[in-house]
Amino acid sequence: MSATAPASATPPLPPVLPQPPPRKPGSPLAGFLIDFGLAALALLALSMLGGLFWGLYRAVVVARQGGVSLDEGLVQQVGQPGALAQILMALFATGGAALLLYFLRRRADGPERTASLQAARRPSTWGWTLVVAAGVVIGSNLIAWLAKQGGVEPVPTNLALMEQAQARFPWFLALFAVVLAPAYEELLFRRVLFGRLLQAGRPWLGMLLSSLAFALVHEVPGTSANGPWEIAQLWLVYGGMGAAFAWLYQRTGTLWAPIVAHGLNNAIALGALMFLGMH
Repeated sequence: MSATAPASATPPLPPVLPQPPPRKPGSPLAGFLIDFGLAALALLALSMLGGLFWGLYRAVVVARQGGVSLDEGLVQQVGQPGALAQILMALFATGGAALLLYFLRRRADGPERTASLQAARRPSTWGWTLVVAAGVVIGSNLIAWLAKQGGVEPVPTNLALMEQAQARFPWFLALFAVVLAPAYEELLFRRVLFGRLLQAGRPWLGMLLSSLAFALVHEVPGTSANGPWEIAQLWLVYGGMGAAFAWLYQRTGTLWAPIVAHGLNNAIALGALMFLGMH
């Protein structure tokens, strides 16, 4: 007589552990402030590094020339960088900060780059670019004219630098103002700062804050003889310019559009500076 083996008992299921609540996405405003803070720190650090390089270069030049420093506009006099040196230092500091923030915080992925290239192939993209560029030029001059009627005539902080560079290095100034500066400024202010809030569905807040940052960087209070009304006028011009380029970036879907619009605006301003210099 055979005994039937008892069926093995089904092992009890492990208790269901409570799942942690899904992590809430970080605040886009906090992300913007972090980006802006990192950009400011990077700009300060690279400016100091550029100043260190300048000091070392100045020491070498002074030592070689027996205490007199005259080197094709890189050096105006002992201790004071010339126009070319100041532009190179600005390119190193601001361009470096823009690239650093882009690769650390807002690097584009493959699909985004593909979409940007597709947008750049649409004729409407360049139609909007020309419209915005023309609107920025007209709006900036209208604001300046209205302010002048009220006795407000600010002097841009970099006007003397541009005039000196235009006299000594016109082709390099054109490359810097029309190509290099628009590229790294749009990368930082539109792609990184505005893009953070645009991606989070807060385009108007992003437009406002990135434009304020753009205006502040271009006219820092206390760095020129401009008074409060003059600074306000320049902030209105630069802020409006930043808002227009941000809108263009949102409208077209490619950063190439505001880069080109920015370059066109700078080219017109540089052409006006050269025309006034000849008369």
